[in-house]
Amino acid sequence: MSFLSKLFRWERGRQQSGYDKMLLCGALWPIKFDTYLLKFPEGSEIAPHTDKVELGKHYRLNIVLKNADDGGNFMCKNPIFETNRIKLFRPDICEHQVSKIVKGNRYILSIGWIKNT
Repeated sequence: MSFLSKLFRWERGRQQSGYDKMLLCGALWPIKFDTYLLKFPEGSEIAPHTDKVELGKHYRLNIVLKNADDGGNFMCKNPIFETNRIKLFRPDICEHQVSKIVKGNRYILSIGWIKNT
């Protein structure tokens, strides 16, 4: 599927765990990056995992736009920076997950980039 055909359209998240993502923007040059709106409906969750990249260092900044009423907690073993609403981490080397959404929906603005080494 081409980059333009993915823009502003909901699709299933990579982890096949019930969340949806909408590509808002991205580029391959001069820095490879993507920006997604993530929607976690009731019942969704993401199991512990890492997101490997072939080259470079992968960074991700997640901004919580709306928390679920119950559940949906982001957990990362070694975040670079973390507050209730801001999560900056290296998804390629830090195992991370989202607990099950028990009630409500959770929305995240997710910005990721790969720094060449």
